[in-house]
Parts: sequence; C-alpha cells; structure tokens
Amino acid sequence: MITDPELLKSLLHQGAFMPQEEMLEIKRKKGQLFIGIPKETSFQERRVALVPEAVSLLVANGHRVMVETGAGDGTNFTDTEYSEAGAEISYDKKAVYSCDIIFKVAPPSEEEIELMPGNQTFISALQISTQPKEILQKLMHKKTTCIAWDYIRDEEGVFSVVRTMGEIAGNTAILVAGELLSSFPQGKGMMLGGVAGVQPTEVVIIGAGTVGEFATRAALGLGASVKVFDNSVARLRRLQIAVGNRVFTSIIQPKVLAKAIRRADVAIGALRAPMGRTPCVVSEEMVEQMKEGSVVVDVSIDQGGCFETSRVTNHNAPTFIKHGVVHYCVPNIASRVSRTASFALSNIFSPLLLDIGEKGSIEDIIRFKPGFKDGVYLYKGVLTNEVLGHVFDLNYQPIDLLLPRL
Repeated sequence: MITDPELLKSLLHQGAFMPQEEMLEIKRKKGQLFIGIPKETSFQERRVALVPEAVSLLVANGHRVMVETGAGDGTNFTDTEYSEAGAEISYDKKAVYSCDIIFKVAPPSEEEIELMPGNQTFISALQISTQPKEILQKLMHKKTTCIAWDYIRDEEGVFSVVRTMGEIAGNTAILVAGELLSSFPQGKGMMLGGVAGVQPTEVVIIGAGTVGEFATRAALGLGASVKVFDNSVARLRRLQIAVGNRVFTSIIQPKVLAKAIRRADVAIGALRAPMGRTPCVVSEEMVEQMKEGSVVVDVSIDQGGCFETSRVTNHNAPTFIKHGVVHYCVPNIASRVSRTASFALSNIFSPLLLDIGEKGSIEDIIRFKPGFKDGVYLYKGVLTNEVLGHVFDLNYQPIDLLLPRL
C-alpha cells in the first residue's frame, strides 16, 4: 500500500491507476502458402493434384491457391467449382508457375521449367526411369527445392502415394479384365467370377505387392478362382494374411507358372523392380498356350512388363490381340479412374500442406518429418538424392548437411 502522499499524487498524474488494455499472448504467425496447380500436359495424364474440396480446406486456413484454367477437365471438375472453393483461376500459365509451391502430378517438362522464376518448391512424381538429366540440371539452375511424392513415407514408414495408386491399379486391373472377357466388343462372353453351377473364372496374378494384393481382393470378391505367384515367400504370406483367404500361392517356378497360365482366363502382371526393368517371367511360348480369348493385363508395363508379348498401349487404343490373347498394356492405369485417383492424392497432401503452413516453412517440415525428407531430391538447387547422383554422374550432398541449424 502506498502511504507517501507525494508519490501517490505523482502516480495519479502519470495515469498509472487508469484502466489499461489487456495484453494477450500473441500466437506465432502461421505461414501463408501460395500454391499453384497447373494443368497437366503429359500424354493422357488426366489426374489433378488437388480437388476443389481440398482447395476449400486450404483457403479456409488462410492459404492462397491458384489453379490454371482447365486443370480439372480430366477429372470433370470445372473452373467454377474451383472458383467457388476459393481458388484463383488463372488463364496465364506463367502466373501459375510463379507460385511459391507448385504442385502437380507428372514431372515438369523443359517448357514448364522455363516459366519458373526460381527459388520455389516443386512437388510432383519423380519417375527416375524417364527423368532426363537436362530436366534435373535446369531445376538445379533455378535453385528449386523438389519433392518426389512417390518417395514420401507416412508415419508408419509406408510409401503412402505409391501404395494408394497400387490399390487403385489392382482393383482397376480386375475391372478391366472383366470388361474384356465379356462379349463386347470382342471378348469370350464370360463373366469374371462365378455363379452356382458354373465353373468360376481362373485368374493368375504375378506379383504379391500392393497391386497384386488388391487385384486378389477384387477377383475373390467377384467369386473367381485365384492363383498368386511371387519370388518372395514373405510377400506371399503377407498377402494370404491380408486377404483372409487361403488362396493358391507359389514361388515363380517356370513349370508351375506355365501350367497355371495355360489354364487361366485372366493373367495380371503386377511385378515391380526396385530399379530398372521388371523381370520378364512369362515367355511368348507360355502366352501361345493360353486359351483363345483369354486376357492379359500387364500393370508392370511402365517398367517394361513381365509378359514377353507385351507392348505399350494407351487409353485411346488400350488393347491388341496376339496369339488369340487380348493384351491390355496401358502404363498409367490410374488415369482411367482419374477422379478417384485425384481424391486419393488430395487426401494425402491436404494435411501435409496444412502442416507446412502451420510450421511456417518447408524447411521445418523437412527437418521434423523424416518421411517427408525422404522425398526431397533437390534442396535449393543442390542434389540430395544419392541414386540420382550415381545414375546421372552428378555431385550430391546429404540433405542434413544443407538444412539450417536450429
């Protein structure tokens, strides 16, 4: 208590006892992201990186999203839907490629890189097997931070985008096979599956990864008889546990595989190679022994295919017939169901983009999310991916040496 009259008078004169405004704690300001969604220009790439629902979520959290006009045409999303979700619709491709974060499905082309001012973040697929060295060098020259979404791991260490696209490819492969087996336009008139009193369709699946697992699930769900081949007993065991059925499984032994292929109505190629070409395990002689009108769906065709008779087709002319067998060999099978695939991509990346905004910078996400860091192959123009360094004979540095210290 103040007893000195002179001091009290002085304090009153200074207004020390006047009502003061409340001082609240100021929360750390979140970073506002400026995200560009270009229209895909790769051959028959119909997916879009973010759907309108995801754009709405990002805009509601204070971020800006610029969408190139027509970006959603392949997935039947209109510019109006994106505009109503809060996106800025741009008719200028260069404006979209000037955004701080560029998010697309396919890797960039040389023309697209030329539109970029530099010092940006670029998120897309990497596709090492088709990535030219010149593209990589141009991105390095632009001081770009590049993230390959097919190398990003989730909290459980799973390549979430690759697995999701594998699930879509496995399910779609069976649906395509069922369509090709029917009478229209040139099938045998068979139903993929089985009904009481009729022998079920026989399906052979080569590969017990994600694609093989979901192809097995779809075929079993339709009532088909399924045989799965793979070179890994561990993968075969995991598939049996995952599908909850005692399906026929076997290591890839030529005689056993040839016998199964000869009796099959549908053969699905779902083998993957970590690097390079997929092993070709079904010879042309085996295909010659298949029944007239049977169907081959080679999902592995983007890595060369596991059937000797396979050759790349496209969505406009997806099939050809060789030795009386219908072949479906479209590399980008997920684009056949582009709307579903786009929703799947958005579900994975919406929370991630929100996390980047919450942390305030891409560097913080790279530092604190090890799974996200696995997807970074360029950091501010410096190559950080060892595999790309060896493939293209370029110098690289571990990303941990490049991140700013706390």
